Amino acid sequence: MKEGIKLNKNTAPTMKDVAREAGVALGTVSKVINGIPVGADYKEKVDKAIKKLDYQVNTYARGLKTQRTKTITLIVPDTQNPFYAAFTHYIESAVYQHGYKLMLCCSNGVPEKEIEYLNLASQAKTDGIIALTYSDIGNHVPPHIPIVTFDRYLENTAIPRVSSDNYAGGVLAINKLMELGCKKPVYIRFHSTFAGEADKRKLGYLAACKNHGIEPDYLDALDCDDPKEMITKFINDHKNQDGTLSFDGVFANTDYNGYMTLKILQEMGYRVPEDIQIIGFDGIYKFGDVRNGLFISTICQPIKDLSQLCVEIVLADEKKVIPSLTLLPVNYQWGGTTKIQ
Repeated sequence: MKEGIKLNKNTAPTMKDVAREAGVALGTVSKVINGIPVGADYKEKVDKAIKKLDYQVNTYARGLKTQRTKTITLIVPDTQNPFYAAFTHYIESAVYQHGYKLMLCCSNGVPEKEIEYLNLASQAKTDGIIALTYSDIGNHVPPHIPIVTFDRYLENTAIPRVSSDNYAGGVLAINKLMELGCKKPVYIRFHSTFAGEADKRKLGYLAACKNHGIEPDYLDALDCDDPKEMITKFINDHKNQDGTLSFDGVFANTDYNGYMTLKILQEMGYRVPEDIQIIGFDGIYKFGDVRNGLFISTICQPIKDLSQLCVEIVLADEKKVIPSLTLLPVNYQWGGTTKIQ
């Protein structure tokens, strides 16, 4: 009976160890690991040896030889924002389903940090980059690495973008508020200095107001440390002498801003949705679980579909023609801050 291979406990098994344990040539082991067909008996022997020795493929070392590491790099501002967290979750799931692993980079919206992560991804020979950034990183991406961006505009127009139909979402939000009895909906927005598809939510609001013959009224400000103070001032500026408000509906640029507006209005003694109705944008579920319901009524982005599409594009065959911009539809969902029809 053949004696098994004895290994030093502090030494990880190698392909040579697997070949000796299986009683096959080293080249046969290499073929099995790389998915190259071999005889069924040989494959079974190699698989048993790999399992017995607990052999782990050195992805980085193999990547140096094959120029592919089976890893995808994701750059997001952070994972504290519920939308970014959900996006990251679905990207990782889609990447794994394709047989890849994810390298996650949180940039906190710092351009220099994003460029450092791009350099790291290039050195690690990542097979693709998915970026949700706050700066124009297009000219810093190595030409040999596929990249797709979510939402953001880049000067390098050759880089494909994926986004929701934000314009249609803005129109849908106002149409829904009007359908539910609102006469004067306002828009509340805090945004980055960098242009993106999300800017079209305001364009949708303006177009819908024009269609309904409504004078637009909005708070449109850059991201800041204290948005609550600005929203509070906006509401106070719209108070009538009898304490009622001159608006009866709010379309918020994000669910987070909409939820903040909800809390401020409630603290002031206004009832939602009886006095004021609120629709946000994103589709964020409590505790990230659809079974727990939405934080507020909202225009939902198809986060799972958007994530899967980003992965499919970044892994697509280089000969495949990819559109410069792909938009996915959004839909309205009730979350308690609008009236029920």
